[in-house]
Amino acid sequence: MTTEQSTAPAPEALTFKAEVQQVLHILAHSLYTDREIFLRELISNASDSLNRMQFEMLTNREVLDPEAELAIRVEADSEAKTITISDSGTGMTSDELVEHLGTIAQSSARAFVQQTQEGNKAAASEIIGQFGVGFYSVFMVADKVTVLSRSFRLEAEAALWESSGDATFQVGPGEREQRGTTITLQLKEDAAEFANSWRLEQIIKRHSDFVAFPIYSGDRQINQQKALWRRAPREVEAEQYQNLYRQLTLDADAPLLQLHLSTDVPVDMHSILFVPAKRERGLIERRIEGKVKLYSRKVLILEEAKDILPNYFRFVEGVVDSEDLPLNVSREAVQSAPVMQRIRKTLTSRLHRELNDLASQDAERFAAFWKEFGVFIKEGIATDYENRNELLKLLRFNSNRSSDELITLEQYKSRIVDGQTEIYYLLASSLEAGCTSPHLDPFTARGIEVLILHDIMDGFMLSGLRDYEGLKLRNVDEANLELPGSAEEAAPQVDDAAFARIAERAKAILGDKVKEVRASKLLRDSPARLVSDDDAMGREMQRIQQMLGREGEAAPRILELNPASGLIASLARRLESDADDTVTTAAIEQLYDNALLIEGLHQNPATMVPRIMKLLEAAARG
Repeated sequence: MTTEQSTAPAPEALTFKAEVQQVLHILAHSLYTDREIFLRELISNASDSLNRMQFEMLTNREVLDPEAELAIRVEADSEAKTITISDSGTGMTSDELVEHLGTIAQSSARAFVQQTQEGNKAAASEIIGQFGVGFYSVFMVADKVTVLSRSFRLEAEAALWESSGDATFQVGPGEREQRGTTITLQLKEDAAEFANSWRLEQIIKRHSDFVAFPIYSGDRQINQQKALWRRAPREVEAEQYQNLYRQLTLDADAPLLQLHLSTDVPVDMHSILFVPAKRERGLIERRIEGKVKLYSRKVLILEEAKDILPNYFRFVEGVVDSEDLPLNVSREAVQSAPVMQRIRKTLTSRLHRELNDLASQDAERFAAFWKEFGVFIKEGIATDYENRNELLKLLRFNSNRSSDELITLEQYKSRIVDGQTEIYYLLASSLEAGCTSPHLDPFTARGIEVLILHDIMDGFMLSGLRDYEGLKLRNVDEANLELPGSAEEAAPQVDDAAFARIAERAKAILGDKVKEVRASKLLRDSPARLVSDDDAMGREMQRIQQMLGREGEAAPRILELNPASGLIASLARRLESDADDTVTTAAIEQLYDNALLIEGLHQNPATMVPRIMKLLEAAARG
């Protein structure tokens, strides 16, 4: 097929926006790897136009060429060194050609330019489509591009767009009887290889084999067209799943897990869902949210069906196609359609089952999943009570007994000591801080396991996790813990009078920062800890505030000092010799700051440095 020549007056010359010119320069002069992606991008654009046309015709038959086949045609002319890509989609008017082909979102252009300026040119070619610059990839292979288009609107006239990839483009009247768009590429000398039908077919099979519309070369259809999700799982090879995943995501890594599901009841549905290998996908966007495309009877009705899965599964990628969704439903109404609730429930249930099967059958792969997406499962615990039991099975925790090994709540329950009726947990700023927390002293001495919650999402998770199979969850920083079992008591190194003096001195130094200073009944090795007699939810809400970037002053807590600590005994002796001893004052302030730091509550650790230097100087003097 050749492009019709316009006999209308000379087209108007226009200038590309500055950001478009930057992109064009990079594409035309800097990117040489993976140049074949230009065809993927043009076919993707054509498919989008056909999707829009198909949807338009569900409610409107007053369009140009209503009986025209929805298809894409690709032809090469090796002698003329041209490629022509045509579609019967919505087409464009003259104004739409200017709007769509003369402008790029500034944020997208900046991100693309930054990527290439950093020298990662191969990577830039992989993400061209992600930044809305896909059409301009034609200038990697073409010296001149002509776009002839006619809108589906009955009153619209054909329009012609031309550019040689420099600073300008031309738009004017064109001659085209049929609805749709034809793009003709005049290839560069070093891109002549693409002017061969076999080469184009090779590219289409690699990148566009599952496009939902037929792609023709002459009278022969090139692509498979039948969607993978409409096939029986036994008919689909692993490589085909990976190819579909790459087409949906442009992610070079293979997915961690795939779910291919076809059901008749309670809803007629065909779907393929993917769990990516990594939480962050893409080279610039670093996005963590997936997209699930929604089809109704093979018609794309939602590019991104946000409510088709619970929000905590928003990392999932894939496609869902249902015969039960009415074709004439509006895009706004589809989310609230009753069938959507059945689809959501079915998919959610199967995802839970697949993830629990993965956890029980392949610990290594599930550990990889938890590392990337565990934070989302914790969110689900707080937000989805209906599926709480399935989500509880997926939870994994560090503990003071498990080292780097993650344990389940079921494993914790199987290891409780005689008389233990609670699950103990410690909120910490990091795993390292949690493992060195003074709160662990009495638990280690009694052989009691403590879950170490060091993720900022843990405070939010605990709002939905108050108990597990009859065991209440209990924060180890509570002021009046009564622990099961027994432990050998550490002998006090100060008498009651000496301890009273240091406690009184500490309260005077710290003032309103602490509610009270008292002797600890549980500490063995650590000199001090902060405990709270407030409701546990208050401390967890404080962590949620941290997660939201709304940190405030921590509520005053109780400072417990350990009478059996050599450090506390030494400070008591210094006070006995000198009631105004400055080293003791600095040491008490430092003990309090240390406790805040371990709790993850210290807002400015740098303020400790002068005091630490003072204490070091005192230690050096002996």
